[in-house]
Amino acid sequence: MAPPPDVSAENTAAEGDSAETSPAAAVQAWDEAVAGVLAKSRRVDAADISRPAAAHLRTTTYDDTTIEPLYTRLDEIPEAPLPGQFPYVRGRDATRDVMRGWHVTTRAGAPDADPSEVNAAILESLTTGSSAIWLTPTTDPTDLPRILDGVLLDLAPLTLDAGTATTATAHALFDLLDARAAAPASTTSPAPEASTTVVTLGVDTLTAQFAGVDTIGHDEAVALTGEAIARPEPIRAIVVDGTVFHDAGASDAQEIGAAVAAGLTYVRAGVAAGHDVADVLDTIAFRFAATDQQFETIAKFRAARQVWARVAEVLGAPDHAGAPQHAVTSAAMMTQRDPWVNMLRTTLAAFGAGIGGADEVTVTPFDAAVPTGALGVSRAFADRMAVNTQLLLLEESHLGRVLDPAAGSWYVEALTRSTAEAAWAVFTDVEAQGGYRDALTSGALSATIAATRERRADDIAHRRVAITGVSEFPNIAEKPLAGDTAGTGRRVSRYAAAFEALRDRSDAHVGATGNRPSVLLAPLGSVAEYTPRTTFTANLLAAGGVAVIDPGPGADLAAAVREAGASIAVVCGTDKRYGDEAGDAVAALRSAGVTRVLMAGGQKVTADLEGERRPDGHLAMGIDAVAALTDILDLLTEQSADDSAGVPA
Repeated sequence: MAPPPDVSAENTAAEGDSAETSPAAAVQAWDEAVAGVLAKSRRVDAADISRPAAAHLRTTTYDDTTIEPLYTRLDEIPEAPLPGQFPYVRGRDATRDVMRGWHVTTRAGAPDADPSEVNAAILESLTTGSSAIWLTPTTDPTDLPRILDGVLLDLAPLTLDAGTATTATAHALFDLLDARAAAPASTTSPAPEASTTVVTLGVDTLTAQFAGVDTIGHDEAVALTGEAIARPEPIRAIVVDGTVFHDAGASDAQEIGAAVAAGLTYVRAGVAAGHDVADVLDTIAFRFAATDQQFETIAKFRAARQVWARVAEVLGAPDHAGAPQHAVTSAAMMTQRDPWVNMLRTTLAAFGAGIGGADEVTVTPFDAAVPTGALGVSRAFADRMAVNTQLLLLEESHLGRVLDPAAGSWYVEALTRSTAEAAWAVFTDVEAQGGYRDALTSGALSATIAATRERRADDIAHRRVAITGVSEFPNIAEKPLAGDTAGTGRRVSRYAAAFEALRDRSDAHVGATGNRPSVLLAPLGSVAEYTPRTTFTANLLAAGGVAVIDPGPGADLAAAVREAGASIAVVCGTDKRYGDEAGDAVAALRSAGVTRVLMAGGQKVTADLEGERRPDGHLAMGIDAVAALTDILDLLTEQSADDSAGVPA
């Protein structure tokens, strides 16, 4: 890919700009202001802040892309071609109906479902906001005409998800399309949309292999590609399902790069079978995950089109690079705890995918990660909320009225470019290993994704990445989930799993003993002095399902320990107060029978304490919260077991 353009001050200063009013001067002045704020917050001199000061505010994605705190004209890059033009960064369809926007795609059906009930559900969905269907048909392909009775496939695009029955279901669908084509035309039927891809067969052999999901063989996939090419309708046989990589922990660039490598493998197989490369490209669609990182999601979908366009260009068919994109809100970001927050996560994800140019968007119901019925809400309610999330964005916020509304944003354009470059690097690395199938067989692809998964898990465990309602601001009084929470849905590495496992342990303890694992707070000084750290400690412990007992200011610590029966205590106060009283407080707690004394912060202040006056550890920003909470729960549950058995503490 081409290097970024020259964005030096000399090349970006507008005519008439003076040295004092140029973009470079404005950025420099802003950077000095940043240094001043950082110096004040760190209680140092501004001269001690390294320059550029803005570097202290940078963030890094899991693709090692640096996100700057400010983007200006200095970051401007050449404008990409219009939507519908190579390399399709701004969208694949220049004539999309702006009154409709993207397709609101809803899941329907099940292998053991009643065909009539599935048909009724589809028709109901299409009259209440959905505009496309993602169908899991029954195991009997002859049910398909009943399932699709009354469904106008030229108006409501259909995507199949038939697993091992894909070939038989596709043939049944072809027969249905032939029968409809042979039937007398209805004078009341609306005219089809000229550019709509009406059917996607959902063949996903290569990505299903990564996920360990049973599907048809690769030869069958190639054969269906040929049949799709021969059909009169614009049929996409292949769906390269990038969400399987995302669910395993992949970064955005890894998801795109792996999916593009799989897509190229399909193209090679189709060409080897005797088909023209342009025809094979026209049978491929992509599916990607959309997350609550809305700007990264916007850039992701734009970058994915650019990378695939580059592949098509190298293959000699750039005009056939406009593969449709189906966005599905991330299963990995969904939480079991405080699952109502998932509605907000999926809203941000749908926003990002829609603004990023996805052709279809499926919002996963907010309760998808919990056992069916665990929240006491109906399936119809959850599905309705999922559809209405998109309708709000389309009908009330009018997000579909403009193609690529993020275009021209210095931030989005820069992030799109860096994401595309990172994805291209992933793709070429897979190619260097012999292609997608070799990278999959060797385990290299899985290992690369696993490294990112572990890196993210470490960030979450240390609370550098927050999960609202789980690792931050948890509701410890939340009703325990009924049913098995470990095996819901397909194999997904959910971000919140480690913290939620701790919460499950705590709830199991409550069920067995009637008591929540609890820790005593030992506040020092006035309410104003200790509140910041008691609040921090309570929030941290609640993330692991551990309650706190706060005796209040001036409490007799020995009496508080006896009343609470506490085996663990956390001393909370200011660093100044620690310097005067921490050692005495730790010793008093030990004398009262506390077996583990922790300190909220204060690592430097208490470093010189020794013996009975030295705390056993610290609860502070940046610790491995999962490890610390696991240790605390281990001690509290073992202590409870000993007490119930009559063993003295």
